Amino acid sequence: MIDKTPVKIIAIIVIPIVLAVLIRFATWDEKDTKSKKGSDKTEKIDLKGFDNESAAKVMISWLLPEKLLEVSGIAWMDADRFACVQDELGKIFIFNARLNKIEKEIPFGPNGDYEGVAVVGKNLYVLRADGTLFGVENFASDKPNVKMYKTHLGKKQDCESLAYDDKNNRLLVAVKEEDSFSKDYKGIYGFDLTSKAMSSTPVYKINLKDAIFEQVDEEKTKNLISPSDIDINPLNGSIYILEGTVPKLLIMSPEGKLLSLYKLDKKEFPQPEGITFADNGTMFISNEGNKKDEKEGNILQVDLLNK
Repeated sequence: MIDKTPVKIIAIIVIPIVLAVLIRFATWDEKDTKSKKGSDKTEKIDLKGFDNESAAKVMISWLLPEKLLEVSGIAWMDADRFACVQDELGKIFIFNARLNKIEKEIPFGPNGDYEGVAVVGKNLYVLRADGTLFGVENFASDKPNVKMYKTHLGKKQDCESLAYDDKNNRLLVAVKEEDSFSKDYKGIYGFDLTSKAMSSTPVYKINLKDAIFEQVDEEKTKNLISPSDIDINPLNGSIYILEGTVPKLLIMSPEGKLLSLYKLDKKEFPQPEGITFADNGTMFISNEGNKKDEKEGNILQVDLLNK
């Protein structure tokens, strides 16, 4: 007679192990998916509410030199260069990302609160927070011609956002604080580059009563969105509106409809003050640094997932 005792012993040992392995594989995908969702650093707010699966992913980061610690606006120039301004000095800094250095400084005005910059062909435009625009013509020459343009926007509106709208030959300027006409919206005004005049009424309105803001936890309506910069995605014409106070990114259609609102992770976007696009649609966001915390300013190449 064959002794089956060893077989029984092996079965007693092996069968529980096999069952444990099968159960682990059966639950692997579920646990892994939950882990990934829990690690998302950015939430997207749309008309249906928070979508935890959406995220803003930082692809590349460039640390800026000390002169750009308080970088307040950026504009893409070419594959290597960004035009930058900071909120104290009347200078435009040409930052070479490939060489990681400032390759040129272009003085254009006295010290002041400069917040936005835009490239228009051979010219650069800079926005001061009181609504004044500075045009730097032929900025690459040894002696650029600087012109100043006063607008009806003022300190009360505290404008920080500037973008070039090439299809309409104008600059876009967004109100950060309260609009002069209504507390229900914040206007985006158009500065015509032919007449050199600012539109008397908004060309776009950020409707603060839109359902997209329902899940934003703010007591005051004016704090639902406080634009720190804007730019236009060249691939689809959508307007991207950045906020630095409570980091978020609002996307508006070319027709002015609010499409999506992304809540940005403050660890990666501690104070996002500038946004710009390359010709191919690559998006860049700049963060102001903090001397107290020994954090440099930076420029980040950012990709929005599940957009």
